[in-house]
Amino acid sequence: MATVSKEYKTIENIQGPLVFVKTEEPVGYKELVTVRLSDGSIKNGEVLDSANGMVVIQIFEGTSGIDRSASVKFLGDTMKMPVSKDMLGRVLSGSAKPLDGGAEIVPEDMRDIAGAAINPWARASPNAFIQTGISTIDGMNTLVRGQKLPIFSASGLPHNDLALQIARQAKVRGENEQFAVVFIALGITNEEKQKFMREFERTGALKNAVVFLNLADDPAVERIATPRLGLTTAEYMAFDLGMQVLVIMTDITNYCEALRQVGAAREEVPGRRGYPGYMYTDLAQLYERAGRIKGKEGSITQIPILTMPGSDITHPIPDLSGYITEGQIVLSMDLHRNGIYPPVNVSSSLSRLMSNGIGPDHTRDDHKNVSDQLYASYAEGKDLRGLVAIVGKDSLSAKDRKLLDFADLFEDRIVRQGIDEDRSIETTLDIAWEILKELDVDQLTRISKKLIQKYLKKE
Repeated sequence: MATVSKEYKTIENIQGPLVFVKTEEPVGYKELVTVRLSDGSIKNGEVLDSANGMVVIQIFEGTSGIDRSASVKFLGDTMKMPVSKDMLGRVLSGSAKPLDGGAEIVPEDMRDIAGAAINPWARASPNAFIQTGISTIDGMNTLVRGQKLPIFSASGLPHNDLALQIARQAKVRGENEQFAVVFIALGITNEEKQKFMREFERTGALKNAVVFLNLADDPAVERIATPRLGLTTAEYMAFDLGMQVLVIMTDITNYCEALRQVGAAREEVPGRRGYPGYMYTDLAQLYERAGRIKGKEGSITQIPILTMPGSDITHPIPDLSGYITEGQIVLSMDLHRNGIYPPVNVSSSLSRLMSNGIGPDHTRDDHKNVSDQLYASYAEGKDLRGLVAIVGKDSLSAKDRKLLDFADLFEDRIVRQGIDEDRSIETTLDIAWEILKELDVDQLTRISKKLIQKYLKKE
């Protein structure tokens, strides 16, 4: 890091959010910088690159007003987040400034926003059930403590409503467990900002949450820093205060667009679809901050939400996210058009760690069997819809007609639920048994006879 406080008036170029400065002293990557404008005002930034006497600085507040007469000072430190146990209940901007009318955060510690890499040997396996109150997640794509489980959405789908519902309803089961939500909104409109703040206040969920709101008209550089501020807060709560923390980030696509904007300003050679070649590494630096650490009580669980451009699941953003994370929840435009909320397409969704968080010790003894049976019967019923379009329903056997009806019943009873409806896992499984009794017993091939005798109550 630079140890001098010399001011440089050697700005060579300004491109987008970047300032290029010639220096004589070595400076460190991510080192903080202040830029004094000709009118005396100050802008802040950090070092993005340093080579051959030229330093690239990204300016947090944007480069408007900066000209070659501005002076640049390197501060010899990296960006840090003030953290405190009193942060719960606060609404902050994308640069961690209060938006709720409260005072600045009084820090108990200052943490580097880049975080510290977790030694793989020190990681504990994700386990234990987190209840979201959403049947399609809890019952069929269970979220496990320490997991990263993204939601793949598309333009026009209610992913923000779903994010708010999860933030309101999510909880860990068990006595003496402290639970908190860190909600990070990236590139949202002012209308969305007001909605988020109003909903958190209306439902009382804010008392157990820390909310970061980065707006669409905020600089792209701030959008890159915002999730790191939120994750640093989550790490403090989880690993210092011993809390179970759920981090919800929406929308990762806006974050990746900011990466592309900064990359273009740096004249980097673009990768797939114009995104930086290092986007995989950058996303991994965010996603891999989820998990559990041996010997620590707390955990960080992540639900990143991203909109797939053109509803294309092979687009680089969902594609790379899928490599790094442990499954995905996919939202369906067809279900949305049919008025079903939340429009979760369980056929395309998957939680790879589900088995770690279900069963007698976590949820209920019938959970795995019921989930498997719902998947199987729903898939058969959906296949029969295509056949009915060709040959008609009357051509089906009695058992096939039951499977066809089951698909409609599944979407209406399991998938569909109210935007404020908070279902326990027991409620979800009980509803599942209610619709499974519409099938013949010999069609329940994924459920043991013991569980059928215990739970199936035919009228």
